[in-house]
Amino acid sequence: MLRKVLTSALVGAAALATVTTAAAEEMKELNFGIISTESSQNLKERFGPFLGEMEKALGVKVNAFFAPDYAGVIEGMRFDKVDVAWFGNKSAMEAVDRAGGEIFAQTIKDDGAKGYYSLLLVHKDSPIQSLDDVLKCDQSLNFGNGDPNSTSGFLVPSFYVWAQNGIDPKDCFKRVVNANHETNALAVANKRVDVATNNTESVQRLQSGNPEAAAQIREIWRSPLIPSDPMVWRTNLPQEMKDKIYVFFLTFGRFGDLEKVKHEREVLGGLGDGWGPFLASSDIQLIPIRQMQLFRDKLKIESDDAMSAEQKVEKIAAIDAQLAELDEWASVVAPAPTE
Repeated sequence: MLRKVLTSALVGAAALATVTTAAAEEMKELNFGIISTESSQNLKERFGPFLGEMEKALGVKVNAFFAPDYAGVIEGMRFDKVDVAWFGNKSAMEAVDRAGGEIFAQTIKDDGAKGYYSLLLVHKDSPIQSLDDVLKCDQSLNFGNGDPNSTSGFLVPSFYVWAQNGIDPKDCFKRVVNANHETNALAVANKRVDVATNNTESVQRLQSGNPEAAAQIREIWRSPLIPSDPMVWRTNLPQEMKDKIYVFFLTFGRFGDLEKVKHEREVLGGLGDGWGPFLASSDIQLIPIRQMQLFRDKLKIESDDAMSAEQKVEKIAAIDAQLAELDEWASVVAPAPTE
């Protein structure tokens, strides 16, 4: 399965290099999925201008598709109710594996940065000063976890904070609740939870949109760099439509007269703090996310006292084989060293 996914990504990336702008066949509307990182109203305001530009460029109506959680957008793509979507890496991996999705572009910052960071937040007046204070796990704290399909809100802290320390959050805290980034940040600011996951991009948005709440939170842990968010389309879209979508994303904010480029850069900036023009990408982007998920699964198996030694050996061997395959792919696609 994994080799098939990664091979398709390389083949797809090569094919996209020769895209044309032929008219899309028989598509009059396009549904654009937007993961629920914050309220639907905020997301609608952020993405509205961009979807309007996309509609003009493609010549079809572009509808925003919202769901109460990430899984809703993934399922929407699975049943052809979502044609293109903005995902985080974890939810993109689910869309690729379960919903016929394929990564074709990647967001970047206007300064060229290709990633962001997962965070743990506490109230500014909290006695919690570091991750070590959280890892005491005396079940006295309330924890705001992220959506299970969130990269920065769930997968990254699950691996770096919990799995690597052999801890299950359910055994660590008095109460665990799952919510989106905005809700978690506000819960910390209002002292409804003691510690919560978040990310640097969401905190930047809070600082500009709700500075009073942002002033009430404090960072106590930051992850390694996470690859920036992918854009995903469903693979069974008509090729002509894929071609037009690809050209739109890869040229938006890059080509045209000064006024056009300036306007498009402003639209991109509205999508997220400091977003710049998109880069071409593919499912290869998910290699480090897949590795993280597998390492997390491996650590969980190793610490499972209910599993027999034979079962552990069998399951860990399967994971090691997948990790070896990912390492092989990573060595193939890694950029050549420079002098």
